[in-house]
Amino acid sequence: MKVIEHIEKAESPLISFEILPPLKGKSIRSLYKILDPLMEFNPPFINVTYHQAEYKYKLRANGFFEKVNISKRPGTVGICAAIKFRYKVDAVPHLICGGFIKEETENALVDLNYLGVHNVLALRGDPVSSVTSFKPEEGGHAYAIELVKQIVDLNKGVYLEEELTNGVKTDFCIGVAGYPEKHYEAANSKIDLRHLKSKVDAGADYIVTQMFFENQKYFDFVRACREAGITVPIIPGLKPLTRKRQLATIPRIFHSEIPEALADALQDAKDDAACVQIGTEWAIQQSKELIALGVPCLHFYTMGSVKVIQNIARAVI
Repeated sequence: MKVIEHIEKAESPLISFEILPPLKGKSIRSLYKILDPLMEFNPPFINVTYHQAEYKYKLRANGFFEKVNISKRPGTVGICAAIKFRYKVDAVPHLICGGFIKEETENALVDLNYLGVHNVLALRGDPVSSVTSFKPEEGGHAYAIELVKQIVDLNKGVYLEEELTNGVKTDFCIGVAGYPEKHYEAANSKIDLRHLKSKVDAGADYIVTQMFFENQKYFDFVRACREAGITVPIIPGLKPLTRKRQLATIPRIFHSEIPEALADALQDAKDDAACVQIGTEWAIQQSKELIALGVPCLHFYTMGSVKVIQNIARAVI
């Protein structure tokens, strides 16, 4: 079933989760260890993240440097298949522009379609750590809207190769990212919103937000979207803070502002257990307020905090 269908049929707010693929070399059991505890909440869909491969240069005995792929995680297609067939839950793979040419993207979409995976989240993706700005592959997409348009074309049976045009039509439900606090590269919120509307106008079916820690930012964002003519569902993305070091890493990596009250409480916490308790309670209150005001779904970024996510979900359903 499509994400948009889950939302339309739901009689109460849904709860969904986002996972990181296990590290390369880990067995499939490491994935099940993350997901098994979350199945008690009957999530309608599970998002699977993807990050483009990182490279480094190794000096060989012959004196030459060799470019080596140091990607650490297995492919999204296989993980989505495991989720779909073990849990009977819809998987939502993240498709990114970075690191792929259009033909590779098409091949991934064809594989997903064959597997019966009919949901995707279309993202530009972040730049690799070795560069300061995003650079698309030659023959790849530079922006998420281009990726959305390619998926829409496949839904119409339009392939990159002309002889395949009018072939098998895919049936993907397309999600895109939204930023309550503005994408860090956008000049201002108005321009950022204009880009988001373009993705929706191009064919995106729903929006999932970047994490935020102050609900008013989400409410203001939704209002601005509606005023701009964006009518698709907007799913709030949530992440509990559980460590003091996240006061520095979250703003730097995800460009999300941490409210003073939460930051002060974490800074004053005596130990890690106290940080977990503070972050859990904050996320519970966020979730309860969002549910009370009628959000379609709560989407939790797990990022290794499965037990914490369990406690939050139990408190709000």
